[in-house]
Amino acid sequence: MAFHLRGTVLPDGVVRDLWTLGDRITFQRPSAPADTIADGGFLLPGLVDVHTHPGSAAEDDPRFDPDVFAEQIAVHRDAGITALRFPGLLGEVPDGLRDAPGSPRMVTAGRWLAWAGLSKSAGFHTVTDDLVAAAVAEAKAHDGWCKLMGDWDFEAAPVPFELLRAVVDGVHAAGGRVAVHCQSAEGVLGAARAGADSIEHGMGMPEQCIELMAAHGTSYVPTLTAFAHSALRIKDNPRGRLWHEGHRTMIRRVREAYDAGVTVLAGTDSAPFGNVATEVEHLVAAGLPPETAVGAASWTARAFLGLTGLTEGALADITVYDTDPRLDPGALRLPRRIMLRGRVVR
Repeated sequence: MAFHLRGTVLPDGVVRDLWTLGDRITFQRPSAPADTIADGGFLLPGLVDVHTHPGSAAEDDPRFDPDVFAEQIAVHRDAGITALRFPGLLGEVPDGLRDAPGSPRMVTAGRWLAWAGLSKSAGFHTVTDDLVAAAVAEAKAHDGWCKLMGDWDFEAAPVPFELLRAVVDGVHAAGGRVAVHCQSAEGVLGAARAGADSIEHGMGMPEQCIELMAAHGTSYVPTLTAFAHSALRIKDNPRGRLWHEGHRTMIRRVREAYDAGVTVLAGTDSAPFGNVATEVEHLVAAGLPPETAVGAASWTARAFLGLTGLTEGALADITVYDTDPRLDPGALRLPRRIMLRGRVVR
């Protein structure tokens, strides 16, 4: 079925008419009749959460529940989030759900891979002695991405740089990309030096990492929403004060990364799901220009994942807002229309 929308197309800011034919966008009026579902407002490429882990009933429950997974990705979708990257899942996407008409588009990275010299106990880590081989295998099996634990305890030694570099080189040689979890200064520095494709969290990031990330084309996914939530529970003791200093540092690095040309992206990490608008607000508070922060959850994030924006022949993922989210990012919480895969969700 064909649909017609008219509004200010973002990020270009030009008022245009567009039509959807199945799962594709066109700016050429089709010969077939089309229902007008939006006349006025702001048309945004469907939102993206580039760091989310659905599938568990609770944060401390390492079991993967397919029904919970389906429920949680539906919450994302109903918030206008039309694409998701999973840098670590506790199970495989259930059969038939990945391409279901009502499912957000999914980019998976397999399980959290932890080198045996780093972790032996965390329930959601897949521990391996051969991190290079495991990373290459996960990238080949999961949309070209793998997820490494670059460190675990921010006071303990991270994965050795030589091993981390071997992983990145091996995965790149296989045509894949590497996301690295980092929450210690040394762990972030190792990932930045190794040329990881994305640094997740980046707590306590040393200043020298910014130049390294810009040189390697490494993207930064700070997941500020999750850390802001955790900050309320961290105790005032020597370890807690170290944690808070790392948190303050990562917030400063967001703007510094942007100024250096590093791509900053929006990911929420944990529950509540469908909450990428909050991450955009945190990015703005950290110093990103509002338009850049919105792009971090829309057109920039889609390009990062190899998905299209609102261009001729692009995928028909569209959210419509009454007010301009580039001026008021809070508008992202109130989509008037949501289109996913050429179907009207709302």
